Amino acid sequence: MAHSDVYPNYSFHPWQVWPGAYDNACDAEWFPKPECPRVRITRDTPVAIMGSCFGRAVKESLIADGYHVITEERDHSAARHASAAWERVYTTFSMRQIFLYSFGDWNPDRRWWIAPRTGVVQDPYRRIVVYPDMETATSDFSEHRQCSRRAIEAARVFILVLEMTDIWEDIADGAVISLPSGPYVAEGGDMSCYRFRVSRYHENIVNMEAILSIMTRHNPDCHVILMISPVHLWTSFRSDTDIISAGCNAKSTLRAMADECASRHEHIAYFPALEIATTYRTIFHQPVFAAGRENFHIAPDNFQNIMKQFHHFYTQP
Repeated sequence: MAHSDVYPNYSFHPWQVWPGAYDNACDAEWFPKPECPRVRITRDTPVAIMGSCFGRAVKESLIADGYHVITEERDHSAARHASAAWERVYTTFSMRQIFLYSFGDWNPDRRWWIAPRTGVVQDPYRRIVVYPDMETATSDFSEHRQCSRRAIEAARVFILVLEMTDIWEDIADGAVISLPSGPYVAEGGDMSCYRFRVSRYHENIVNMEAILSIMTRHNPDCHVILMISPVHLWTSFRSDTDIISAGCNAKSTLRAMADECASRHEHIAYFPALEIATTYRTIFHQPVFAAGRENFHIAPDNFQNIMKQFHHFYTQP
């Protein structure tokens, strides 16, 4: 047990007291964690992963360590980043839309973009998935929906990596595109029907609850692990604040949402990748971010430590 001079009449578990404070032992190797995690993962546990580039790194690390990561659509370039060809997924809005089209008839008013010069067909809701013509696009997406559903239904652990609160939404029906990028945008496609805004806490709660409701109906035995990507935003369309503040707001909003969802649902767990990568590293004066042009990413040894802690949380007997 740990003690505190501030609360002298109470005893705390070590993870309840700031590392190194008063007489609480400070362990640079292991992040403090509760003794009874909600999830256990073995090498036979089917694990699905959806999220940003940080989620892709988690996927690759687990595969390299011999874990059973679900990999649908292996020949599809967009499947490199996740357990199906979802590509990189940055917001809870995009995640919710994936779950909706996997188990329903979600079909927004502006379903496809046609690049003005080259005529290629782009999927606005996945970053950046392009087809030579509409027939190929609709055929591939029909197959993708089936693969997406299989991946979601097969998972016994589903890792969702949360990244951003910035969204671009259709003014007419509220559908949220992945990013304003790709050939359609580069070739001068009309973006006047979309508006940029910052999503807020209650909206992300609604999205996550909708995702969990779908999971409960179609895969009730699955445990969900929520992570906040420690990769910082490298830019933002916000003009009312700086990039560092915009990124901190996004992480804080999603962190509060994840805490709320984990407290509401027994089958939801939160893994503190963000806290391990940032706060805990700074306690021991270790570098957080990578060097070079992409210094908004975390340092390679920082990522390795995150995965070490992940195994300590969920895969150790």
